[in-house]
Amino acid sequence: MPARLLTIAVLLLACLPACAQQRRNLRDYGVAIGVLQPGKWNAITDVPGVLVGQKTLVEGEDVRTGVTAILPYAGNIFRDKVPAAVYVGNGFGKLTGTTQIAELGNIETPIVLTNTLSVPTAADALIDYTFSFPANADVMSVNPVVGETNDGWLNDIRGRHVTKQDVLDAIRSAQGGPVAQGNVGAGTGTVAFGFKGGIGTSSRKLPASLGGYTVGVLVQTNFGGVLDIDGVPVGKLLHKYYLSDKLNDSPDGSCMIVVATDAPLGSRNLGRLAKRAMLGLGKTGGIESNGSGDYAIAFSTDQALRVPHESKSPLQPMTVVRNDDMSPLFMAAIEATEEAILNSLFHAETTAGRDHHRIDALPIDEVLGIMRQRGYGVANPAKAVPAHAIRHD
Repeated sequence: MPARLLTIAVLLLACLPACAQQRRNLRDYGVAIGVLQPGKWNAITDVPGVLVGQKTLVEGEDVRTGVTAILPYAGNIFRDKVPAAVYVGNGFGKLTGTTQIAELGNIETPIVLTNTLSVPTAADALIDYTFSFPANADVMSVNPVVGETNDGWLNDIRGRHVTKQDVLDAIRSAQGGPVAQGNVGAGTGTVAFGFKGGIGTSSRKLPASLGGYTVGVLVQTNFGGVLDIDGVPVGKLLHKYYLSDKLNDSPDGSCMIVVATDAPLGSRNLGRLAKRAMLGLGKTGGIESNGSGDYAIAFSTDQALRVPHESKSPLQPMTVVRNDDMSPLFMAAIEATEEAILNSLFHAETTAGRDHHRIDALPIDEVLGIMRQRGYGVANPAKAVPAHAIRHD
């Protein structure tokens, strides 16, 4: 059998138990997190200009990994940088580029997510990508931004199968609109709350009276704790949670959170926005364990706030949201992060990988049954309506 056909066959076998029904967003089943409305796609791409590209690597029995790239806008980000900030929930991770973001308050490359041991490869690819623009012919320094989680339970992580070309493919395939979730890109081999984790996304749009701004979040989930869905202790009721079986049942892993907004925010208030994303992680039951690398990167796409690499003026005029008007954006970031994490679980599919390890998907029917018992009018999985088919006027 040709290698490509073999790869497809293995992928189908790996997710067979969960592929019988299409996986959907939590909201599609009737569970709406928070009080604010999502954008059209309920995705980070609802923030105008933001693009997402992904490359999924499933090969043989042992390779379950990939790349997810988030672009603040299409074009030469190095020449017109965007304001940004990083908040560290728990720093057991390898997020490249953080010190320059903290020092200068901006990012100058796409944000790439991958597995732990592929961070150097991804950083090298981002340098190549930056050098590919003719306007950057004289560039001598690049600050690549690469985040990671460790997918070594399902993936042959020591094989370092992600190549620079894979990273460049993810970046150059980036587009707006719906974002694939679950077992895709950097979420191909991840595990969350003892179930299959992955890529998840969600968004919130503020009403016009509060500025009409959009906040979008994309997560790469690979961490533990006690799963909670909109206040319902689902992990506990399913008898699958940290410390449920043995005291050394590890919750370690990581969660990468990328927060985008079109609100005009400088790096200081972007840092405050990123900090609130951790509250969303906490609402899902994540505990930021000792061995977890939990980071939030926030950036603004407001064109007036872009930082030119070169300028004839020593001053940069700036109009930003006042501190007193930040609270609606804080709520939007919390809600979108919480829902993005849950969406990563609802989309993820049962996966077999390295050394015959297997991680089951979240049992959707059981979860919905629990939610019904708690008074939620959730839909039958077969009758659920995709989020992008629902109007949010």
